[in-house]
Amino acid sequence: MTSCDDASGHCITCSDEGIAMRVLGSGSDGLASCVDVAGRWTRVAIDLVGPVSAGDLVLAHAGVALVRLDEEALVA
Repeated sequence: MTSCDDASGHCITCSDEGIAMRVLGSGSDGLASCVDVAGRWTRVAIDLVGPVSAGDLVLAHAGVALVRLDEEALVA
């Protein structure tokens, strides 16, 4: 399998799932402060997606932003 999910949408390695998060801000430490749709706040590594700005959307998995998302991704 070449992806990190199975038919249930969870990672086959750790049973975690990707979560859409909105960036609140980022620092020079390679981490961004983010919030999910339920209002849970966390910091995620942004090495894979490059610089982010407040308001950007990312898909985070296991504390790492994997890809940038657009607004349509939240309603799909």
